[in-house]
Formats: sequence, C-alpha cells, structure tokens
Amino acid sequence: MNDASKKPFNYDTAFSRNLGWVTEDEQQTIRNAKLAICGAGGVGAWHAINHARIGFSRFSLADFDEYDIENFNRQACAKMSTVKRLKVEALAEELLDINPEAQIDIFEDGVHTENVDAFLAGSDVYLDSLDFFAIDARRLLFAACEAKKIPAITAAPLGFGTSFLCFDEQSMTFEEYFGFEGKSELEQFARFYLGLSPKAAHSSYLIEPERLNLTAKKGPSLNPGCMQASATISANTLKLILGRGEVVRAPSSVQFDAWLNSSDITTLPEGLNSSEMKQHVAGIVAAFSN
Repeated sequence: MNDASKKPFNYDTAFSRNLGWVTEDEQQTIRNAKLAICGAGGVGAWHAINHARIGFSRFSLADFDEYDIENFNRQACAKMSTVKRLKVEALAEELLDINPEAQIDIFEDGVHTENVDAFLAGSDVYLDSLDFFAIDARRLLFAACEAKKIPAITAAPLGFGTSFLCFDEQSMTFEEYFGFEGKSELEQFARFYLGLSPKAAHSSYLIEPERLNLTAKKGPSLNPGCMQASATISANTLKLILGRGEVVRAPSSVQFDAWLNSSDITTLPEGLNSSEMKQHVAGIVAAFSN
C-alpha cells in the first residue's frame, strides 16, 4: 500500500475506542496534558507508547543511552533496526507513527541540573523511568517536581509484577520516604529497593538470587514486569489528570504480582526511617558488602 492510499490521521477516530472508559471531554483533557518521561528503556518506552495509545499527545522525553542487544528482552523499541540508535530518538519516531500530531521535546543528554527546568516545563505528571541505579538523577527530578508541584509517580518492574509509588502535594515527600540524605551509595540502593517493595513478594520466586548484585549495579528484569509497571502507571496517570479514582500515595505503596496472584498495599508511616526498616536496610547492605 502506498502513502497515497492511506487514510489521513484523525485523532478522534484513532482514540474513539477509549470512549466509555473516558468521556469525550476527558479525552480532550488527555490530549492536551503533557507528560515528562525520563528514561526510554525497560519501563520508559512502554510508558510512552501506552500513553500515546491512550491519546496523550504532548511529551518530554529524556535519555542519553543507545539501544543494544541486551535490551531485547524487555525494552519496547529495542530491535535489530534500532541497535546503536539513541533510545529517545527511536521512541519519538514510534510515538509519531502512532500519533503524527504528537508534540515531543527530546533531551538527548538525559536530565541534569542545567536542563531539569526545561525538561519539566509545562508538564502535568512526571513518570519516573530511570534505571534503578540512577539515584542522583532520580533525587534531582523528584525534588524539582516537589518544588514545582508536579505529581511524580514510579512503578518498578519486579519479576512478573510491579510496585507503585506516588509523590505529590498530598503525600510524604520522596526524601522523607526513602531517607537518602547522607547515606552511602550502597545504602541508597538498599533503601530504594526496600522502599519500592517493602514486602518483597517477588523475591519468593527469584530462582537465582545471586543474579541481583547491587554493588555491580546489575539485576534481572522481565518484559511482563515492565508491561505491568506501565499499565499501573497509566491507570494512575489518568486518575491524576482526570481527578477521579483512588490514588495510593506515599508512605503507602501498591504491589501487584501476576506470578503470585497477589495484590498488597503497604504503609510505612516513617518511610525507611523506622527502626524496623533501618534493620532491614542494614541487612541488605551487609549481604552485598561481603
């Protein structure tokens, strides 16, 4: 089929099957909202594509990395045709192929202190998609979102499930919850790991736990977990944008797990700073210090 025979793009037709789950007015709210997504890898690309198919049309995308073969197991745009291409450029092309009217701001050198304000400019929600180990960039972005009153949400892929956290004006702050200030890099990793999933339900079926190595900054990840994370993120993005539906906010987190057929909400009133959670953190640090 040549280009001349293709139907022209029509936004209302493209996203008409959303109606019923959202109203026509809400679909226009979705169309006009802007999402900031830092990271175009395991969860970031799925987040962007999922939201583009819901009808979101305005994005800030940031990533400095290129696709490689080791990304094939879980990253939406990772394939032979994109190897050694900038992730953010390949992802932007994918979004424009879904919605040619999409407006996309691209940040090819990632997000740092010099461009964080430009990256978040005009955004209604920030979707955290950074690599697990990118703690400094994550702290920068969540602090900027707090200052700008932009809701910031994160969902980690954990085996066949995900754990979700929301930080906004009604929640505990990101720093209050995780307590990273003044901690070593390894303890920050331990706090982030435990804070994402306090019950660590997924660990019961991690058949080779030695594959998780915080000191080497490596860990296993599955595509179903990335997709579960994206489905959870998109549901909560809609709740925040449309102002309906219950959002679970920090210090509470939600963990879904398809392998275990389970769903749990855990609340840590003191975040990772209670004596019990500090003890758990110390145990993780000790385990990876040996």
